[in-house]
Amino acid sequence: MTALPAAPEFVEAAPEWGRLNPRMIVVRPLNELIGLLPVLVGLIFLGNVETWRIVTSVGLVALIVTFGLLSWLTTKYRITDTHVELHKGVVFRQRRSIPRDRVRTVDLTAKLGHRLFGLAAVRVGTGQQERSPGEGTVVLDAVTAAEADRLRQAFLHRPTTQVAVEAEATEDEGVPIAGLDTRWYRYAPLTLSGFLTIGITFGFIANFANEWDFRFSEVGAIREGFGWISQTDWGTVVPVTAGAVAVLSVFASLANYLLQNHNFRLTRQADGTVRVRRGLLTTRSVSIEEKRLRGAALHEPLLLRAGGGARLTAITTGLNRAGGSSLLLPPAPRAEADRVCADVLAIDQPPTSTPLTTHPPRARARRIVRAVVPNLLLVVVLAVLDTAAGWPMWTWLAAIALLPLSVLLGLSRYASLGHALTDRYLVSRSGSLDRRTVALQRTGVLGWKLTRTVFQRRAGVFTLTAVTAAGSGGYHVIDIGDQQGLDLVDEAVPDLIGQFLR
Repeated sequence: MTALPAAPEFVEAAPEWGRLNPRMIVVRPLNELIGLLPVLVGLIFLGNVETWRIVTSVGLVALIVTFGLLSWLTTKYRITDTHVELHKGVVFRQRRSIPRDRVRTVDLTAKLGHRLFGLAAVRVGTGQQERSPGEGTVVLDAVTAAEADRLRQAFLHRPTTQVAVEAEATEDEGVPIAGLDTRWYRYAPLTLSGFLTIGITFGFIANFANEWDFRFSEVGAIREGFGWISQTDWGTVVPVTAGAVAVLSVFASLANYLLQNHNFRLTRQADGTVRVRRGLLTTRSVSIEEKRLRGAALHEPLLLRAGGGARLTAITTGLNRAGGSSLLLPPAPRAEADRVCADVLAIDQPPTSTPLTTHPPRARARRIVRAVVPNLLLVVVLAVLDTAAGWPMWTWLAAIALLPLSVLLGLSRYASLGHALTDRYLVSRSGSLDRRTVALQRTGVLGWKLTRTVFQRRAGVFTLTAVTAAGSGGYHVIDIGDQQGLDLVDEAVPDLIGQFLR
């Protein structure tokens, strides 16, 4: 890779096109092969050792290695005093250029293959809401870890200094805001990530077996398991299977939490950014300019909320769907999430803990109806299937038994509904199974969108959306009363809509 000069010369000079680190030829195929390791093991070792399996595996490895070489040969980049440019593509050439003054965040990611060779991938994001994924980003994969850290500082318009070759020597620790506490691992099983992992793994294995005509009956342990299920009463099979799935889910959740959040650190840097670093096998470092922060969102899924936990994400103009992670705090105690929210936003009291104004009783009726109607439709469908197709009667009777739970869900949704207005932030909350409290900076509101369905008009409520350039682009205040919503709009940003209200 062509060496870049120090930061001041780096800006003033007119650099030539450079290539990524030559070790990328090995690193990219290695990362791909690590992801395909289960497939390769299945092809070679499961079932009979057949010639076509070995040939397919060798061919797949050769194809990945060849693609890595061609990617390195066809990729070049240039960083001028005004733009970051990247040309790449093996079959289809891509030319991408973003202005340096539009850079909002820099995401440093190092997968296992990167770390083995001392490299990292640098993702530069503008935060624009582009039409196609990745259009507003430039990814330099891969440069040395030391160069990645220097580029992070340069892209964020901050002076850089000479850095050591070792990656750890390049990291400025900054002022700590939060760090991983081992006691937080108790929240991992409450995120349901374990169930998702089990489901994804099962789907992958089933699809793999179907594509390669693999028979599970050929594996002794699996054959014995199916035999036990077929010979045992369902009264025993169901609780044993449920218990096994629950235990596997707990271990999978703990593993996910470890892999994603190991050595988590949230710091405030001297260059005016907040920086999140985390990960075990794949390490990630995301830097966000504080002046681009427009608020924070507190996420409390049902089980995590029941356990007194929450996680925190940033609302900023630098991170979008094509960009990096917006995580500020992994699942942790709710009090810690509130504290981190206030610290990151540099205010005394966290807006996420502000008492909320409730919405009209008509909103409660709508929450209940929206929760009960799908349950009633399910009862009708199952009853019809019982009559027409001979389905068991207990299915629609069980659906009827779920109606009280639907009512409770509707009441819980209404209890979670609310809004507030502080000196600097608009706060809104909604959801029950996945409750979210959003604190959006009032100066970050660019406009308002008022949406009313036919049913909302009859109920005298509407959905108010605060339009912003940060985060998802808009944040909702659901089923707010007509006059209540107009008063909120006028008070939050008086000069924006006041003339229309008068």
